[in-house]
Amino acid sequence: MASSSDDDDFVILVCTNPNPIEAETKQKEINISTRDILSWDLPTILSYQTLKVHASRIRLVEQSSYFRGLLSGSFSESCLECISIQWSLETFVDVLKCIYGCTLDVTSNNIVPLFEGALYFGVERLLLKCRVWFSEVSSSEDSGSPQIQLDDLIHIWRFGLECANDFLPELCASYLARNFMWATSSKFFIDVPYKLLLSCTQHPHLTIDSEMHLSDALLVWVDAYAEQLENFSRTGNDCHSIFRQVRISLLPLWFAAGKRRSRHFSKLFEESIDSIFRLMTVPPPFSVNFLGDGDVQHLRIRLTEYSKKVNLSVQEVDISKCQKLHLEAAIMCFSMSFPSIRTLKAAYLLNVKTTILHQLVQNFPLLCEVDLSSDISPLIPAQVSVVSSSPAITLSPSNKFFRVVDDPVDVTSSKRSGLSLSNITKLTLEGRSDLCDLDLQYISKFRASLQDLNLKGCISLTDVGISNLLCKCMKLHSIVVCDTSFGIKSVLALCSGISDHDNHPAACVGLKHNSLAFNLRKLHMGGCKGVDETSLLKLLSQTQMLKSLCLRDAHLVDQALHCFPGSSLEMLDVSNTMVSGAALAWIVRGNPGLKCLKVRGCRDMCQPESNTSGGEFSSSYTFKELYVELGKKCRLEEIALGWGFSCFSLEALQPAIMSLRSITVGLGGSLGENGLKQLSATCPMLESVIFHFQVISDTVITNMMTSLRNLRVLALCYCLGDISISSFNFSMPNLKKLQLERVTPWMTNNDLAILTQNCANLVELSLLGCKLLNSDSQQIISHGCPGLTSIHLEDCGEVTSNGVSSLLDCMALEDLLLRHNGPGIQKNFIFYASSKLPMLRKVSLDLCDASEGEFDIPDYDDMCFLSTVKIARCKSQRCNFNLPAQRRTVHKGTLVLVRNSKNLIRTVVKERL
Repeated sequence: MASSSDDDDFVILVCTNPNPIEAETKQKEINISTRDILSWDLPTILSYQTLKVHASRIRLVEQSSYFRGLLSGSFSESCLECISIQWSLETFVDVLKCIYGCTLDVTSNNIVPLFEGALYFGVERLLLKCRVWFSEVSSSEDSGSPQIQLDDLIHIWRFGLECANDFLPELCASYLARNFMWATSSKFFIDVPYKLLLSCTQHPHLTIDSEMHLSDALLVWVDAYAEQLENFSRTGNDCHSIFRQVRISLLPLWFAAGKRRSRHFSKLFEESIDSIFRLMTVPPPFSVNFLGDGDVQHLRIRLTEYSKKVNLSVQEVDISKCQKLHLEAAIMCFSMSFPSIRTLKAAYLLNVKTTILHQLVQNFPLLCEVDLSSDISPLIPAQVSVVSSSPAITLSPSNKFFRVVDDPVDVTSSKRSGLSLSNITKLTLEGRSDLCDLDLQYISKFRASLQDLNLKGCISLTDVGISNLLCKCMKLHSIVVCDTSFGIKSVLALCSGISDHDNHPAACVGLKHNSLAFNLRKLHMGGCKGVDETSLLKLLSQTQMLKSLCLRDAHLVDQALHCFPGSSLEMLDVSNTMVSGAALAWIVRGNPGLKCLKVRGCRDMCQPESNTSGGEFSSSYTFKELYVELGKKCRLEEIALGWGFSCFSLEALQPAIMSLRSITVGLGGSLGENGLKQLSATCPMLESVIFHFQVISDTVITNMMTSLRNLRVLALCYCLGDISISSFNFSMPNLKKLQLERVTPWMTNNDLAILTQNCANLVELSLLGCKLLNSDSQQIISHGCPGLTSIHLEDCGEVTSNGVSSLLDCMALEDLLLRHNGPGIQKNFIFYASSKLPMLRKVSLDLCDASEGEFDIPDYDDMCFLSTVKIARCKSQRCNFNLPAQRRTVHKGTLVLVRNSKNLIRTVVKERL
């Protein structure tokens, strides 16, 4: 601050405010002095139209080159006592505050006017302050809450160009590059100028989750400026320069294939597909050498010092479905490059070698979450009737899923490394049919830290093995064991008291609050037929803390629900059980935080409550009150309903489903046309709609297509009513999964072309009963929806009567089902398809479609990356009424080949899988 003597020689600065804010005073001007600058009441001052400031001439000359030239030079104003200033009043007041040494807050909202004022009035102190502030903010690593909003950043960048200041544009590009993922979520992203976006994508600090995220964001930006693309080329600015910054070899195959229809960049994505396929043909151990002295920039994973997450399909690495990746070598590379990895996802990798988990805990001391999921085997014991089963090939006994921890080599190496094996808190092994009880012994070594365990679909485990693991892992609060042998022994393990001795759990009696079950937050045991009603009742009576509970297809009755003491449920799945609506109403009333409810297939919904012996409870609840309670208590996001659900139920549910995102209505439920129309209006945020056995119409479907703009999943299965192609004659760019089963028998190739044109971004397509389609349909599908990862075509006319060719142009296919579409599929199709489609994991066929009456069955080495092959077989059967000319084809059995890291099993089952 200047001393009081500085004001002895003063000058009056007269400022006029062109946009005064509303104020009670009607005075046009106010007189203030810089002597009182610390006590200025800014809101009051800025409410006046004219501001007269008595300021020190000396101070102005010292701190401002503008006033130095004006007041001490040869200008006529140098002798005047009053000077008129034409500038934004608010900004000029801030300039004066800086001149007189007052504190000044620089923000993203005022930096441009402050910078502009500092330049005009030549206030170096303010220029420095703005530079320092912007440098600090733009280099901040706190990307979670950026201090500069995107629209302000764009404004600052443009100002920097206008004033020919390289400092601002460079920092803006750097800031945008480091916070790119945040910027893409802003509504102002499409307003980013071309030159700024180009500078950002070329910046060495560009930080993204994956090349797919970068490419997707650029496509959004281009679509917003589609009309300007021609102007780009005419003025010499090539928009392709931005896309050339994308490392196209690192794009997911399904993404690149799906963008081949891009209006402006189809050639670029064709190059991406070619590059990806070249990489896939290179033997993994020599992947680097094949390039020779070529440029490997397009193969480099984009990492910066600001990277928090890395997605290859850091603290998080996702290598799921990267079948060609040499996993052991990748782990060694990651351990040197990302020593702080906390999450590793390596799902759907068939060739997981023996030491994988052991290597992970040795090389990543901070690793907390591991996902080694694979496709769940269709051979769930409780769901199939096995006719015969035999191993087609068994690998060496040493090729175990995990190396047993009791191996002396492992113990020695662990001690020598000094690494703790107790950092894993979440372990996902879903679908690992190669996982056996012996492998659980190694997992039990994580008992000191393991909190979340997913064994869903691990069909080789026994109840004894699971129970032994549960007895040791007493910190578990999340258990997923659906479709396993989880049974009575495992229930006893959960209900047993926690003991200080790992292998000696305390007795269950009197220790409910000290049991593992009491501490559970998540318990999913759907399909576990080994748990009887008594055991289930005992288990539920101790699960007071549960937030997520799945009991689908279990031996669940009303009495067990009445024993549930919890009040924190957010998710409940009791599909295909014997519970009543009245018992569920009791649960809903005590759990107002319920967000997801699945009761599809519950045939006793409308029945009165009953216990296991058939008696009735004296309850005040009825079936109808279930929906009333839901409407009063809950705010649902997902619901699956069936028996007893009607348009009247929907009306009672309305308050609860206004934010609904997913709805499934199955057999026994009937909304009617009015209810279906009401659904679209009541639930505008729906993303998934699945209807079974409903009465639908063009009006209903059209209403959904036009109203539900966020719809991503649509399934219409065995529905009645009269619909036509006009129901799908709307652009649905967000729709990812479409399932039409026995609802469009009229569909022709022209109809299919309209459908794929309007649903160009589909990832999964399932058609059943479209009998008018023919072999040309293959090209329509592959051209219209090139990014498909799943295709199911069954009973669709003559689609495969001339073989399968164009359909395989969907290069990212992972799941392919072709049944009863014409007997033209070549004998070696399984091997041919798996060699042509590098991501293919599941194939389902029918011998009826084999051109030579059979298919070549691949052995272990010929299956490429296939995990499951299903070949159904039919037989001819005479119809009723003894008409010899009338015969029909009926299912006889299914040959199932399941491959894992240990073996290839051939199984024949009665069911049609």
